[in-house]
This record gives sequence, structure tokens and C-alpha cells, in this order.
Amino acid sequence: MASKEGQNRQDGLEPGAGETSLNRAKLYQLVLFPFNNGATNVYYVLLMNYIAYYAEGVLGLLLAFATTMVTVTRALDAFIDPVVGMLIDWTQTRFGKFRPFMVLGNVVMIVSSLCLFYGTRLIPADATAAKYVVYTLFYILLMVGYSIQTSCTRSGQTCLTNDPKQRPTFTLFNTIASLVGMGVTMAVASLVGGVVGFRTEEFFNILIPLVICLSAALTALAVVGIAGKDRPEFWGLGGKSSKTQLKVHDYVQIFKHNHELKRLIVAASGTKFAFAVATNTSVGILLYSCMMGNYNGLYLPMYVLGYAFSAPFFLGGLRLSQKAGQKKTLVTFTSMALLLYLGVCGLLMAWQPGNPDLTLSIFSTDGGFHLTLNAYTIAFIVLYGLGYGAYYSTADMAIPMIADVSDYEMFRSGNYAPGVIGTLFSFVDKLVSSLSTTVVGIALLAVGLNHLPDTTTAYVPGMKGLTIVLFCVIPMIAWVLTLVAMKGYSLTGKRMEEIQAVNGTRKAAIEAGMPVEEAMERWSSAEDVVGAAAEK
Repeated sequence: MASKEGQNRQDGLEPGAGETSLNRAKLYQLVLFPFNNGATNVYYVLLMNYIAYYAEGVLGLLLAFATTMVTVTRALDAFIDPVVGMLIDWTQTRFGKFRPFMVLGNVVMIVSSLCLFYGTRLIPADATAAKYVVYTLFYILLMVGYSIQTSCTRSGQTCLTNDPKQRPTFTLFNTIASLVGMGVTMAVASLVGGVVGFRTEEFFNILIPLVICLSAALTALAVVGIAGKDRPEFWGLGGKSSKTQLKVHDYVQIFKHNHELKRLIVAASGTKFAFAVATNTSVGILLYSCMMGNYNGLYLPMYVLGYAFSAPFFLGGLRLSQKAGQKKTLVTFTSMALLLYLGVCGLLMAWQPGNPDLTLSIFSTDGGFHLTLNAYTIAFIVLYGLGYGAYYSTADMAIPMIADVSDYEMFRSGNYAPGVIGTLFSFVDKLVSSLSTTVVGIALLAVGLNHLPDTTTAYVPGMKGLTIVLFCVIPMIAWVLTLVAMKGYSLTGKRMEEIQAVNGTRKAAIEAGMPVEEAMERWSSAEDVVGAAAEK
């Protein structure tokens, strides 16, 4: 018995009440695996913010096509997700269930990126139809690779840890990974784009090698992070004893009966759509360049300040999640963001062209560097910083909550289906968020812009209202929907502790030889677990 407990501790399984145990990850595993999300976020920034600039500026494709293609291909990618999820659920190799897909997805993205951003330039200038066709094919291939790798982030956490106290740390470490991936990419792109322009070959000659190398390095770190957990004993109710070969009908039933999954999809997909719209490069240019007249002096400082304000929310959110559950944190911080953005909206409504007292200004380099802060800017920094910090700290909270939903499904039906549950979530998530670029494109056309704005685009009437809607109103609507959806979400911190206790007891019995069906019937609530422990 002692040797078995020693092996459990070595593998990360800690004995609990009676026969139950929790699967806990080591610190390096918690830190490294989220870099898989960081690796895919590098390409997410590229696909959502800059690829339309390449299509229109470098290849000369129509703006309407460039922006609509982002929506169409991302929607197509959403339909690929459930297929990838089923393949993950059915896969058991000597290299694990998740690692093969992480590596494969990244390799596909590398190859397709090289073909898309360099190969398409070799097409003759007069071969317009060929440009459209080849661009579309390589874009779709890039989205396939993205779907393959990103599916592992949501599904892989289920084998990393199921400790309700440890799982919320994924949000914190995922943010660090995103800062390295998404943050570095956006910072470099904004600096380079501000100098050479976002529509130039020079811009993409710098950005694409960065994207490829950075994403590959982060993928390697993530593979190391999950290697020790990507093993059958950490899959479901006990490796080969679990129901792993699910049929399409089983997946239909999961979506039909797992109401917590549907509530989480509504909450997170709306927020993702709002985040994609509000942080779109074109929206940033509208606000900081067209309206405020100083993109280079405002965008990056505001971007950094947003992350700085996020830090205390992440730390406070982690403690709150560990104490009261992730739902509590999501609802609390979303409510805060909603109230604070009412103030941001009011400030932008008060803005007047040419009025220095109602214009954002941090510093000036004209005739020497000096601060130019005014009361308007200070108020904006406080309201925007706190609001952004509150909602950005919850932007990826749905990822560990998906793991909770997956464990709830195992509790509810006995099915271990992290691949499909994660991709069912991303299916709707991508369908909704894929609209973001098209929404921005249509909005730009509505104010008379026939091309994507850059730092040389002048302010025209209508931009103020457009910016307020894209930067404030759409996120606020999404947060209202999140609060409504979370009202009926039952997976609180206490409830997850009960679910893990039941799952742990069932798993121990199944590994001892009990049939899955019998274990499911014998232990269906926390009271059953307590009663069984008392009998022993």
C-alpha cells in the first residue's frame, strides 16, 4: 500500500478521503502547458488583426473580400473543430493523446504561413483570379493547423490537474503565456507598423519570421509541460476502463444534456467577440490616431497600462476562484468592467475634435520629450485601465472552466470527452468571434472608408460614434449576456469539490476491477462517497 501511495505522489496523485484521489500537477507543468495557448495566440493576432492588411495592401485584393475571408475561413475552422475533438478523444499513442496534435498543428501553421505570406507574392500581378484562389486555399490550411493545435489547450487541461484549488491557476499562467505570445507579437507589430506601415511587404517580412519562431518555441515548452500527464492513467475514469470510443450520437447527447456547457458557451463566446472587436488594430487606429491624433504616443502606452492594471485583478481573481469558485470571479469582475466602461463611454462621447482639454495626451516629442497629461487623459487611464484589467483577467477564464464542464460530463454520464467538449465550445466561439473582422469592415465602409485605416488616415465625420460602438458598446452588451448566462451556471467551487470526490471514488473502484456502469450507479453524489468511507 505504501509503495502505491508513493507512486501516486510521484505521478501527482494525492490520496484523499477513502479511495478517492486528486490529480495535481507540478509547478513547472502548470507554468509550461499554457504556452500552447500562447503559441496559438501568436497566430490569432496575425489572423485577426493583420492578415486583411496583407490581402489588401500587398496582394491588392478588395477590402470587402479581405475582411469577409477572415469571417468565412474562421467559420469553416469552427466546423473543423468537432472533427479534431473526436480524433483527440479516440487517440491513444505512445506519445500520448494531446502532444501529437500540438506538434502537428504547429507544423501545418508554419508551412501554410510560408506559402500564404511569401508564396502568394510569386503570382504575377495580372493573375488576379489566381491570387484570390491561392490566398484562400493557404488561408484555409493555416486555419486547419490553428484548429488542430488550439483544440489541445482546452482538452489537455483535464489530464493536467482536476484539483479545484489548483485549476484556477491556469488562468494566471495562461495570461503570462499570452503576454509572451500575443503581447510580444502585438507590441512588435505596432512598433514596426507605425514605422513602415501595416500594408507593406517590409512589415510582413519582419512579422512572419517572428510569428513562426515564437510560436514554435512556445509549443516546445508546452509539450514539455504536459509530457508527464499525457498518459492513460490521467485520462478519464481510468485509461482503458473509460468510455473512450464515443459515437457521434454520444456527442449529440453531450451537447443536448450538458446545460452548463451551453451556458458557458454563451458567456464566453460573446465576450470573445467583444474582445476581438475592441482590440482590432483598425479600432485602435480609429481611436488613437484618427480621433486623438497620436497613435505612436498612445497605443503602446495604453496597451502596457492595460496589462499593468490587469495584474492585481489576476492575483485577486486567483484567490477568489480558489476560495469561492471560478463562477464567482467571472461574475464579479465582469460586473466591475461593465460599470467602469460606462465611464469610458461617457468620456469618448465628450470628446471634441480640436479641443486639447478633451483629447488623450500622455507625452509629446515635439521640441523635446515632455509630459502633456491632462485631466481627461487621467480619467480615461483610470476608468479604462481598471475596466480593461477587470475584464481581461477573465478573458481566458473559460478555458479552465471548460475543464470543469468536462469533469462534470464525466460525473454526469461517465464519458471522458475533453476533445469534443472543448471543440464544441470553440465551434460556437469561433462562429461568433469570426464575425468581428467583418463587423469592423462593414463599419468602416459605413463611414466612407474604402480601405483599412492606418496612421495617415484623417478623421472624418462619423468616426466618433463608430469608435464608441466598437470600443465600448459591443463589449458592454457582451458582458450583460455573460451575466445572464452565468446566473443559472451551477458549477460553483463547492459543487466542483463534490464532483471531483465522486469521480475520484468511481475511478478507484474501476481501476480495482469494478465495471464502469456499476461504479456510476453506486456513487452518484457526495453523500454516497461519505457513506462509503464511513462504512470502511
